[in-house]
Amino acid sequence: MIERKNITDWLPITKKEVEQRGWDELDVILFTGDAYVDHPAFGSAVIGRLIEAKGLKVALVPQPNWQDDLRDFKKMGKPRLFFGVTAGNMDSMVNHYTANKRLRSNDAYTPGGEKGFRPDYASIVYTRILKRLFPDVPVVLGGIEASLRRLTHYDYWSDQLKPGILIDSGADILLYGMAERALGTLIDFLLAGYDLNSLFCIPQTAFLKSKIPYQKSDIWTEVELNSHEQCLKDKKSFAANFKIIEKESNMMYAERILQNTGNDTIVVNPPFPPMSEKDIDASFDLPYTRLPHPKYKKRGSIPAWEMIKFSVNMHRGCFGGCSFCTISAHQGKFVVSRSKESILKEVREVMNMPGFKGYLSDLGGPSANMYKMKGKDLSICAKCTAASCISPVVCDNLDTNHSPLIDIYDTVDNIPGIKKAFIGSGIRYDLLVADFNKKTNKKSADKYLEKVVTRHTSGRLKVAPEHTSDKVLKIMRKPSFKNFRKFKEKYDYYNKKHGLKQPLIPYFISSHPGSDDEAMAELAADTKDLGFRLEQVQDFTPTPMTVATVIYYSGYHPYTLKPVYTPKKLKEKKEQNLFFFWYKYENRGKIIAKLRKIGREDLIEKFYSKRNTPFSGNTGSKKRQKTKVKRYNQLKIKN
Repeated sequence: MIERKNITDWLPITKKEVEQRGWDELDVILFTGDAYVDHPAFGSAVIGRLIEAKGLKVALVPQPNWQDDLRDFKKMGKPRLFFGVTAGNMDSMVNHYTANKRLRSNDAYTPGGEKGFRPDYASIVYTRILKRLFPDVPVVLGGIEASLRRLTHYDYWSDQLKPGILIDSGADILLYGMAERALGTLIDFLLAGYDLNSLFCIPQTAFLKSKIPYQKSDIWTEVELNSHEQCLKDKKSFAANFKIIEKESNMMYAERILQNTGNDTIVVNPPFPPMSEKDIDASFDLPYTRLPHPKYKKRGSIPAWEMIKFSVNMHRGCFGGCSFCTISAHQGKFVVSRSKESILKEVREVMNMPGFKGYLSDLGGPSANMYKMKGKDLSICAKCTAASCISPVVCDNLDTNHSPLIDIYDTVDNIPGIKKAFIGSGIRYDLLVADFNKKTNKKSADKYLEKVVTRHTSGRLKVAPEHTSDKVLKIMRKPSFKNFRKFKEKYDYYNKKHGLKQPLIPYFISSHPGSDDEAMAELAADTKDLGFRLEQVQDFTPTPMTVATVIYYSGYHPYTLKPVYTPKKLKEKKEQNLFFFWYKYENRGKIIAKLRKIGREDLIEKFYSKRNTPFSGNTGSKKRQKTKVKRYNQLKIKN
C-alpha cells in the first residue's frame, strides 16, 4: 500500500512551509540550481537530510531567480549558521551547452525540462548575490561544479584558465567531493561554538588563507603547486600541476595542497579516507520521500528524476581513472559499497512508489560491476599513488570477484513483485575478459555476464570501448580494443545459447586528445567489421579536472609533459565525427576525399566496395537501387 505523504515530509522550500513547522529561524539555508527532488541521487536533498539529521532547521531554495529583485534570496531571511550553495547535480556549463558550445534546448533537472532556470556559473552567481545581501553570513560551497573547480582550471566555454572558484565566488569555505563527513564535521564544530573562520583543519575542505587564518598541520605534509599566475604564463606549468592534484585526490592518505593566486593562497586539505559501509548506508537510509516536491506538480515531470526514479545505486567511486571522466575526481577511485540490507531496503521503498510496475530501471552504480571490489591488502592501497587500478593493467591487489554482485541480483530477482531488475548503468566489460583481467575469478565473471544477458538486459546492452586505436586508448586509460572484440564474442555466445537477440551498443568519442583523422578512419573501419552502425557517439567535451582537458588546453600530457596532438578547431572536430556516419549517403564524398588526403585509400574499398556497398540489401525497388548505385559510383569517381 502506497503511503499518502504530507507537505512536511519534504524539506521546506517556501516561507509558508517553514512557518507550518513552527520555525521562526533557520539554522542553514541551501541554494541549488536544480529543482528539489527528495531522492538520494540528488545532492541538495542528501545535504539537506544530513543537516536535518543533525537536529538542525534547514530549508532549500531551489532554482532561485537571479534576474529580478532577488526576492528568492531574501525570502528565508538570515540563517543562524551558514548559507549552503551548489550549482546542482551537474556543472552548470555542461548543463547549458553542447560540445560545440551551442545552447541546449532543455534542462533535465527542471520541471517540464524547461531551460533558463539557472545562470551560467551558478555557484559563483548565487554566492556573490548572498555575499552582497548578507555580507556577515558565511557561505559554504559544494557540489560537482565547485568541487572540480577548486584550483586553477581550464574553462572550455570561456576558453580561459580560471582561478580556483573560491577566488571568483567569494565563498568562505568549499567542501569538495562526496562531502557528507566534511559537512558533518563542520557542523559539529559550529555547534560546539567554533567560528567558521577558524576551521582550517577539516579534511576535504578548501579555503583561502586570507579568510581562514592558516596554520601548518601536524598531521599533513604539504605540497605547493605552480601559482595561478605562473599557469597563465606557461601552459606546461599548468599541466605539471595536474599530476600532483590527481595523485593527491586519489590517495588514501594525501598531502595538503597550496596554490598562490594573486595575494591569496588556496589551501586544499586532503580528503577523508574512504567511507565505511556504515557511513554510506547512513546517507542512503535517510528519510527521503524519493519524489519531487509537490510544488512542481503542474509544471511537468523532471526528466532526470523520471530516468532514475525506479533505480537503486549500490556503490560510489570508480577505479577506472578514465582520462576524460570526472567520476573518480569527485567520488574518488576507492569504491565504497552499501550493505546488502541497505540496498534491499531501498528496493522495497521503490516498490512502494506510485507507478511502479515491477521493473527496476537500474541496479547499478557509476560502473555497474564494481560493487564490493577493493584491494585485497588495504595496506598496499594506502601507499598507492596510481590514478587507476586497471590501467594500463589490472592491479594484482584488486579483488574483482563478481560473486557479491551476483548474490544481490539473485536476491532481488526472488523478491515477490519484482519482474525484472535491469542494469541501466554501464558495465566495465574489460573486467569480464580473462585475457585482460588475468587474475579474476573467471567462473564468477562468466556467470555474471550470462546472468546480465539472460535476466538484466533491457533489449540491448551499453558498453564503452570509447575508441579502437591503441595510442588513443592509452591516453584515455582504456584497454586495447582487442579486449572489446573478445567481450563481444562472449556476449554473442550467451545470446545465441539462450536464443536471444540483444544488440550490443558501444559508446565512442571523437576528437579526444591523441585522436587524429587516421585513428578515426580506423575506428569506423573496425566497428564496421563488427557489424556496427554507430549510434552512441559524442564529441569530446573538456570539463574541469581531467587529464584529457589538461591536454586539450595545454597541449602537454601532465604525466610526461610531452606534446600530444588534439583536434580543437570546429572543422577538425566535424571531420572526425563524420567518420562515425560513413554509411550516410551525404557523407561519402567527404569521407573518400579525406581518406585520399591522409593516404588511406585502402579504407575506401573497405567502406565502399561494390559487394559491400551501403545500398546492398532491401533498399527499395531494383530501379531505385540501380539509380542510387549509379550516383554513388559517379561520386566515387569525382572524388
